[in-house]
Amino acid sequence: MNAAGNLAARTPFATLRRMARPRSNVEQCEFCNLPLPATHRHLLETAARKIICACDACALRFDNVIGRYKLIPRDTKPLSDFRITDAQWDSFSLPIELAFFFRSSPVGRVVALYPSPAGATESLLQMASWDALASENPELASMEADVQALLVNRLKGAREYYLAPIDVCFELAGLIRLLWRGFSGGDKVWEELGRFFERLRQGTGSSFGAEVEASHA
Repeated sequence: MNAAGNLAARTPFATLRRMARPRSNVEQCEFCNLPLPATHRHLLETAARKIICACDACALRFDNVIGRYKLIPRDTKPLSDFRITDAQWDSFSLPIELAFFFRSSPVGRVVALYPSPAGATESLLQMASWDALASENPELASMEADVQALLVNRLKGAREYYLAPIDVCFELAGLIRLLWRGFSGGDKVWEELGRFFERLRQGTGSSFGAEVEASHA
């Protein structure tokens, strides 16, 4: 596309025309527009923390490629031998017992996010606390920057730890944002949280039934 075409594609009128088109229930690859199956690959636009849906052919173009997009891995790995004390967890000063941690290339450090009714919210992370945790859990050194996270579930007495793809973590944040009602969240959100973590325990991954949301924190 020439320069004039690029400019036209960015005009407000072009945006309005795209919004006016009939919407399909079938998701499409955001690169080539091919229809996508319910289970498909995702990329992360690292600077914006935006999840991109892609067909296999387009997604694999970004495997092991340094650039704007990173291919998000598929698998979630339970960390059954993960070591963390209640005092270590408390040192993170998180407002809830649910969070995920990942190395962010754009900001050059580990970022802690927790799901909330307002979306994925960043918490100020004490790096000394993270370094102490990482020294006791060598598997954290294998986290791929931006696209893998330590997902922690300590809700209602749970003690679950996963090395999870970042899209799974943002699905969790989207689920809570979409379904939370009132002060306690309501029965629906707690039922869906139970199903979400049951899928992870069974190794069946995520369903992306909730709105997938990336944080711009």
